[in-house]
Amino acid sequence: MKKNYQNIVILSGAGISAESGLATFRSSNGLWNNHRVEDVATIEAFQRNPEYVHDFYNEMKPELLRAQPNAAHRAITELQKGYKGKVSIVTQNVDTLHEKAGSKNIYHIHGQINQAVCLNCGHILETWSDVTTETACPHCETNGMMKPNIVFFGENLLYMNEVDRLLKECDLFISVGTSGVVYPAAGFVQIAKLHGADTYEFNREETSNNYYFDHHIFGSAGSTLPIFVKELLESQKAEI
Repeated sequence: MKKNYQNIVILSGAGISAESGLATFRSSNGLWNNHRVEDVATIEAFQRNPEYVHDFYNEMKPELLRAQPNAAHRAITELQKGYKGKVSIVTQNVDTLHEKAGSKNIYHIHGQINQAVCLNCGHILETWSDVTTETACPHCETNGMMKPNIVFFGENLLYMNEVDRLLKECDLFISVGTSGVVYPAAGFVQIAKLHGADTYEFNREETSNNYYFDHHIFGSAGSTLPIFVKELLESQKAEI
């Protein structure tokens, strides 16, 4: 293992949350938590029936609020707290398990379940309570303009300028629990590798873009990632 990384980027996907009991909301048959994607995860669906879309995400909130971080989330927090280099988290997950584990520097590129964004002024409301078509924006006081702060299909991912910079600057890229098939996130490893980063994949099985990874560690992230983090922290101490 190379020592003394200065900038570590961790990409986390549905697999890390699955170990906390959260389902992978988009299944192989194209359904999103047992609903048609076209009905709940597109801007057209929201424009057509905002009340239905709000209800869908409101119903998801209690499960995600109850969920607790697992050993993989806690290992990432331990790395952030104990490593001398910069450690950033880019997550595809809309849950807040990284935050619950105590992590910082988190970029939710697909949005967050506990947020709504005002389509009138851009204000972001953070709440675990229901958001409806009657919810007024606390900033501009406009009614009926709050949208779940979830990136719908066809919309641009969030924080992409920051993420692009992080990928180009990082010297260690770690992917945890991602399928490697959904772009642009599936291409993050390629950007990092082209700019000289060491690349590690943590997954239960081999992914389709595995040839961009220098190292593959298969198994439960809750079992494998804490061991890797411990070795990384120990290797840094050995250099001192």
